Amino acid sequence: MVKLICTLGDHRDDVNCCAFSSSYLATCSLDKTVRLYHLSDFNELPYSPLKGHTYAVHCCCFSSLGHILASCSTDGNTILWNTENGLKLAVLEHPCRSPVRICRFSPDSTYVVSGAADGSVNVWNVQSFKVCRSGSVKDGSLVACAFAPNGSFFVTGSSCGDLTVWDDKMRCLYNEKVHDLGVTCCDFSLQPLSGNVEGVKYIQMASCGQDSTIKIWLISFADPTGFDMKYKCTLSGHAAPVLACAFSYDGQTLVSGSVDKTVRIFETRTWSILHTLTQHTRYVTTCAFAPDMPLFATGSMDKCVNIWQLEPNQHFTGSALREEPKISVDNWSEEEVSVWLSRHGLQDLVEIFKRHNIDGKELLSLTKESLVGDLKIESLGLRGKVLRKIEELRIESACLGIPDEFLCPITRELMKEPVIAADGYSYEKEAMENWIIKERRTSPMTNLPLQTLILTPNRSLKMAINRWLETQPKYNEKQSP
Repeated sequence: MVKLICTLGDHRDDVNCCAFSSSYLATCSLDKTVRLYHLSDFNELPYSPLKGHTYAVHCCCFSSLGHILASCSTDGNTILWNTENGLKLAVLEHPCRSPVRICRFSPDSTYVVSGAADGSVNVWNVQSFKVCRSGSVKDGSLVACAFAPNGSFFVTGSSCGDLTVWDDKMRCLYNEKVHDLGVTCCDFSLQPLSGNVEGVKYIQMASCGQDSTIKIWLISFADPTGFDMKYKCTLSGHAAPVLACAFSYDGQTLVSGSVDKTVRIFETRTWSILHTLTQHTRYVTTCAFAPDMPLFATGSMDKCVNIWQLEPNQHFTGSALREEPKISVDNWSEEEVSVWLSRHGLQDLVEIFKRHNIDGKELLSLTKESLVGDLKIESLGLRGKVLRKIEELRIESACLGIPDEFLCPITRELMKEPVIAADGYSYEKEAMENWIIKERRTSPMTNLPLQTLILTPNRSLKMAINRWLETQPKYNEKQSP
């Protein structure tokens, strides 16, 4: 579940950005102000709002320890504020007085990067308040920026649609146009992907744009072997330009906001949509997660900031996830089939499937013969992989009609021997026993310690499952060997 816990309506104009530290929430607006709130109760601090900009404030961000807040504006200034008292520490003036659209601290807070409307990138030393490095992109305004978790490089996005990757010496490592009509935001997952090889780390980055899509990128980097950035998949749930995206602190959730006035929550294992939030009445311009807690904020042109809580039974804890029912594969569009192909490393087949108008229903009906004869897929290995993934989809589709309470939270499969654990939840006996054997003495659902490891058979639930199965001949047929 996602719960709206607070709405802040103090700004007098569009909210452009929001950011969290471990203690505070900062918001900024077209009304030229920056506002600060306590994270404990969301009461505004006594010295808020911060008034130092003479034009709209586009972005705000905290240093790693939260002692400094940076904000940037159309007035060409990036202001550093002391969060303990709201006083200015420095005013960093853009060398050409160009409007500054984005600012970000490096992970160690030694530097703050600012990107401007003239395409320039300036790296400021936070101690001396001087520009130590600078660069520029060929075209467009800089409107997005994100640092890699280890600080070895950062990414900028432009209004022309380019993503540019810079190393710590301002050398360009990568540049490509990735979003038609412009990039709007980008963010890194703080958690590396599993399956890293020694010396190489893999991280995910999300970018979003005016083309109404979110794109997921896989980045590998290792010293001294270099840097590599590859496209992974496209998320196309929004019906209008996507203005913001942000990963949760644990990397297991991605939130986005759009011109379609919605906020969408994706889980990053399968990139399925968990929730669509519709409480904002105008464009959603910003979203941000709090560090180390399941809280996130969304801001909008409706002048409001909404604070949301991801409740434990909706969030990943270990390998368990409670989800809303997924959209049936039968109802997938051609675009959703393309996303599915990309997610499973089958990007080379996207154009072939699009040419043949393969939607969800057609996907499930594909056979070895149709892959060879109709789609002309010659590679035996590629055909085998497609058929295996389609079979997995068929099994998943069979599970969609099952009442959620009949599915084990760990395996997401129909329970045969349900047992009740000390956390009050029911699990498949074998799955929970394996969970405990691996020295996990916490609840898969709440992540809290289990007071006892005793598992009690849930006979009433087993009877209910058996009664349901008697009414589901189609399900039984699919499970037959």
